[in-house]
Amino acid sequence: MRTTLLLLLSNLFMTTAWYWHLKYKETSLWQVILISWLIAFFEYCIAVPANRIGSYEFNAFELKTIQEVVSLAVFVAFAVIYLKEEVKWNYLVGFAFIILAVFFIFKKW
Repeated sequence: MRTTLLLLLSNLFMTTAWYWHLKYKETSLWQVILISWLIAFFEYCIAVPANRIGSYEFNAFELKTIQEVVSLAVFVAFAVIYLKEEVKWNYLVGFAFIILAVFFIFKKW
């Protein structure tokens, strides 16, 4: 649980770093890059320990799967709440396939 919570927090930073500027298209690109890079620094300070801690419980494939699911969940919330974009039916179908991928990754065969 600690790994997942740290990955959630790190993804809040990274999603913000990658997408906050889409509402500020008048800001110059060099400023956006600099600000995003500074935000991403904090993401790395959280993501690296999250993966280190998680490596005692999960293998690398499982850690990456957790990271992608958390990243997608954070992005959906960010896109809907901050960017005011709607979730369409085809996105939900795609997410269902990702959930199916999680099943196959974590299933002990």
